Amino acid sequence: MKNRKLHKVFKRMPTLTTERLVLRPMSTSDAWDMYEYAHREDVTEFLLWSPHPSVSYTRDYLAYIESRYAACEFYDWAITLADSGKMIGTAGFTKINTDHNVGEIGYVLSPEYHGKGLGFEAARRVVDFGFEQLELHRIEAKFMQGNAASLHVMEKLGMTFEGYQRDSMLVKGKYRTIGYCSILADEYSSHKNH
Repeated sequence: MKNRKLHKVFKRMPTLTTERLVLRPMSTSDAWDMYEYAHREDVTEFLLWSPHPSVSYTRDYLAYIESRYAACEFYDWAITLADSGKMIGTAGFTKINTDHNVGEIGYVLSPEYHGKGLGFEAARRVVDFGFEQLELHRIEAKFMQGNAASLHVMEKLGMTFEGYQRDSMLVKGKYRTIGYCSILADEYSSHKNH
């Protein structure tokens, strides 16, 4: 895949749908919905970022994201409920390497909506998009050791656990062991057909 194709696809951030969700670009109007979960320490325990200190901080962050969308440098969607439009998390590509046709996905979901399969539903839609629209060869995901829920989503997506890199990231002053999972295009095709 060439950078040109990536820019063409993301020049206007596409909206993706599932049975219960709409994945759409984030906007500053999502500030309160995002803050509701982003200020919680239990949400950010296994993430690279710290809890948001205020709604205005969240609004400023979303304004920054809007500018990244405009520059075609951000590939993350707001996860919203199809019936109400409420934003309940984010899912998307944290990185896309066009030289090697590899994408890395990430996701976060408000704890209020855990246990309903919504995180998996959003992540699966992103994986579908990666293989079917972006024609990626490999999609990978990382998780911090101890985050069993995230690993469960990855395995449900058909990803293979590749192992841990011990103390490979310094996150919020603490070294964390990072797990790696991936799925290849041919594995995705056979997984989707079962």
